This record gives sequence, C-alpha cells and structure tokens, in this order.
Amino acid sequence: MRNRFTFLLLIAFTLLCALAPARAQKANKQEQQQEQKKAEEQDPGVISVDTNLVVLNVTITDAKERYVAGLKKENFSVFEDTVQQRISSFSFEETPFAAVLLLDTSASMEKKMSIARAACSRFAEGIREGDSLAIYSFGGTKVKQLQDFTESHDVHDSLWDTQAEGETPLYDAVVKATEALAKRPERRRAIMIVSDGADTKSRVTFEDAMRQAIAASVTIYSVDLSDNALYKSTPRDNGAEVLKNFAIKTGGRFFQTPGGGKLRDAFTQTVEELRNQYTITYEPSNEKRDGRWRTIEVRINQPKMSVRTRQGYHAAKSRG
Repeated sequence: MRNRFTFLLLIAFTLLCALAPARAQKANKQEQQQEQKKAEEQDPGVISVDTNLVVLNVTITDAKERYVAGLKKENFSVFEDTVQQRISSFSFEETPFAAVLLLDTSASMEKKMSIARAACSRFAEGIREGDSLAIYSFGGTKVKQLQDFTESHDVHDSLWDTQAEGETPLYDAVVKATEALAKRPERRRAIMIVSDGADTKSRVTFEDAMRQAIAASVTIYSVDLSDNALYKSTPRDNGAEVLKNFAIKTGGRFFQTPGGGKLRDAFTQTVEELRNQYTITYEPSNEKRDGRWRTIEVRINQPKMSVRTRQGYHAAKSRG
C-alpha cells in the first residue's frame, strides 16, 4: 500500500512539472499583452492594427494637372522598400469618402474667421450623396466637435458661433480626427486642415500625429492662411512647413496662403480629387511586424503622368 501511495505521488509530481512551463508561458504571454496594452494607452505613437493589408488612395494627373481616369490594374506597379508587391485589389469607382474638416480657431485667426467659416460651408455643399463630413475646431487648449459625421449639405449652427481665442493644438486635432476616421467603414478617408500657424499647445508631437494618420490610411489636405512674416517668431516650428509635410507624406495636397476665391477653389479641388482616386490594396511580402518605416512607391507605365499617394507606413508591432 505504501509503495502504491509513493507511486501516485511520483505521478502527480511529474504532471505538475510538465504543466509548470505551460502555465508559466501562458502567464508570461498575458503579462506581455498587459504591458503592450499599457504602453499603447500611455504612448499615442504606438499603433496596432488587426490586418496587414495596406490601402493606398492614388491620384494620377497629367502634364496639365488634370485628373486621369480610365487606367487599369496592369498600368500600375507597387513597390515597398524597392520590392515589387502583388496588388490584391484595384478600383476607380466613385467610392464614398469620409472627411473631417479641422478649423483653426486660435487667436491669430480672428480676422480670418469669417472667410474660413464660409469656406467650410462651401466644402459641405460640395459633398455628394454617400459622403460623410464631420467638423472640429481647435483653439485655446481644446479640440471641439462642431458636427458629427453627416451626409447633410448644411453645416451645424455651432460653426457660425466659433470664436478665435488662445493657442493652436494642431497635432491634438489631427489625432482626434484620425481616431474618428479610423472607426469609419470608408476606405477613402481625409482630413482638411484650415490654419494660419504652427502648433503651440498639443500633448502629442508631429511624429505622433503623422504616424496615427498614416496607420489609419488618412490623406491630409492642408490650407495655409498665414502671413509668412509671422513665422519669424513661431515658438515651436514653421507652420507652413508642418502643413506641407502633413500633405506630402500622406499623399494629399498643400494649398499655399489662399484667400477669397483661391480658398474656395482649394475646397472644391479637394472634393474633386477625392472623387477621382484609384484605390489599391496589397499584402506586404515582408511579414515582419517590427514597427519600422516601410517606403511605398507607386509607378505607372504611362508617360507624362504624375503619381501621388502616401510615402509609406510603419509596420505595426506584433502584440506577441
């Protein structure tokens, strides 16, 4: 009897030893996931996605800067870090888009608020059935939602009540708009920034805001309403260059110091461009999820045509 009891104890001990590594591995994995989640909450620059599908909205123009339609999949080649990728899907339909209009309401915009508000209203009038537009203001220390996503051509009354005051939390506004767009089902997502100055009051950095916009496949269009002389004493950066970089790196357009008719044209051209884009998707041949920057280049086999799309993306780190 004693030998049998000893034998059972030996079996139990053996099972415990066998199960211990598995339990430890499970506990370690849970701990890593908790740390990753905590890091994401604390660091706005950490991006997580559930798929590695890359979505590109591509604008093609000819020598006269007219939008080019009618191209086919075989006219395009996509390269990631100089390695050609296999295109998963290709389309040129008038796919609905979702856009967020960001209106700078900082103190320096005081004399420009009337024309800026009117231009925002014009932008809303130009959207078509199926498109969705939300409007946010950023000034003082806050980013405020003036209008949630809607297909209506009429802007909310709160737009006309905006007042210019305080500083310029531009980067926070871009992050806020990106978070809203990331929840949308549309593959064409855009931010339209109307501003006259550099960021002076954001919790996040330019890099944080850019990284989030790119991860959400957001194209940024920026309108510079500034007096360039103001930039001689900007506290943090050159506002015009920041607005331009947002546009270039995400595949959008930068409109330099427009006023009156030029400002209205900037909004009209943005809506027209969003209606004349090719949407291309691919799954990267490089399957590493290491958080590193991947350069994207789209080429077409047609002469005298220009291609514009986002310059790349950060491969989201694996959650382990």
